[in-house]
Amino acid sequence: MIDLGRPTHGDVVDLIIDDHRRFEEILRALRMGDVDRDEARRAFAAVHVAHSVAEEELVYPVLRRKADDVGQHEVEHGEEEHAEGNQALLRVLELKGTDTPTFVEAVEKLSNLVAHHLAEEELSILGPARTEVAERTRRELGAKWAARRTELLDQDCGDVDNVRRLVDQAKRDGHLDDE
Repeated sequence: MIDLGRPTHGDVVDLIIDDHRRFEEILRALRMGDVDRDEARRAFAAVHVAHSVAEEELVYPVLRRKADDVGQHEVEHGEEEHAEGNQALLRVLELKGTDTPTFVEAVEKLSNLVAHHLAEEELSILGPARTEVAERTRRELGAKWAARRTELLDQDCGDVDNVRRLVDQAKRDGHLDDE
């Protein structure tokens, strides 16, 4: 079993960064094939979706109001990158086999998109949040984010049908092109 993590409290910045490291670990295992790849892609889907939905619903709006350096552009860009990640994730989830060149290419694209997003979010959103948002606010937000993330995990949010719905909604919202 891959540990999805189920934090209950903490500084929201630390919790999000912990999840970022979890993403990297699961993606590394998925690329290397040293775990059951089907289990790894399902685990990644669950954590990625729960993390990003809770972040967009709860964290981004508060940080936009409380951190001078986190503006509408950073929030919209983060949402677009979540949508791109979900689109790449959907491609990985829809593939039948996990030992094909097509699967390897899809995982590579997903890994690259996620790595880019993590670096950018940590620099442009989480860094300013740590210095510009009061610790009490970050802790309160951490408890809310953790609870919502767990709720989404319990709802099987990484299911391929839900990921497909998220991608379709992102297209309707203008966060993705209709490729």
